[in-house]
Amino acid sequence: MTVAINGGAKVWQRRDRRTQFTVWAAWLAATAVFVYCFQLISDKTIWAFVLDAPVQAGDLAARMVPPDWAFITQLGRPIWDTLNIATLGTVMGIVIAIPVSYCAARNTTPSVSLVRPIALFVIVSSRSINSLIWALMLVTIVGPGVLAGILAIGFRSIGFCAKLLYEAIEEIDEAQVEAVRATGAAGAQVTAYGIVPQVLPAFAGISVFRWDINIRESTVLGLVGAGGIGLQLEGAITTLAWTQVSLILLVIIATVIVSEWVSAKVRHAII
Repeated sequence: MTVAINGGAKVWQRRDRRTQFTVWAAWLAATAVFVYCFQLISDKTIWAFVLDAPVQAGDLAARMVPPDWAFITQLGRPIWDTLNIATLGTVMGIVIAIPVSYCAARNTTPSVSLVRPIALFVIVSSRSINSLIWALMLVTIVGPGVLAGILAIGFRSIGFCAKLLYEAIEEIDEAQVEAVRATGAAGAQVTAYGIVPQVLPAFAGISVFRWDINIRESTVLGLVGAGGIGLQLEGAITTLAWTQVSLILLVIIATVIVSEWVSAKVRHAII
């Protein structure tokens, strides 16, 4: 049955046979896909482990208490490296994202048929590959350490920043740009006085928001050898030092909370 609104009153109308069949066929197909997927998951799941999971989780939680507070003296440098990875990677991503977004926006690209597709490909490629995958590849290329983490965060940030920035460029007021161009300004001057002032608040907000995200992502890059506090986390898990693991997790949570507070304050000040 369908409902039609007629002068504020609901009027029930019977669906025709074709519409009714289409609805039931869609529900049947969705149910079949769900049952098939559940069967695949069920066949590859050891349900004895699943049923025992609450007991194992409780045992693990007991092993993590109390945290090894003495170990905190060894976390100063790793957390500093994590902050540097996030900050420098964000700066790298933003610097590259600016020309990419300029080339991707329809109203600023030098060529809609050639340059814009290339810029969009760069954006999609960057956003499609997770930072951990970038880190895995870069650790193989440049070796383990902070540099691989910075490059991984930077490459991941390009697509995010460029996408939001080029959308902001496409939404600018063209009247202001035409007013600057009418004064006889050159292309660079039109960009500096007609486009930049309109997208600057969005640019600042995007930068701070991405830095906040990168703080979170950089904490786990050490799991694949890309530096930061993730190295200590991976080592503690490997050696079953659960009290150290709990302390590292608390430090990560505290760092994320502080970064969230800082980014919120900066965005509030900008916007």
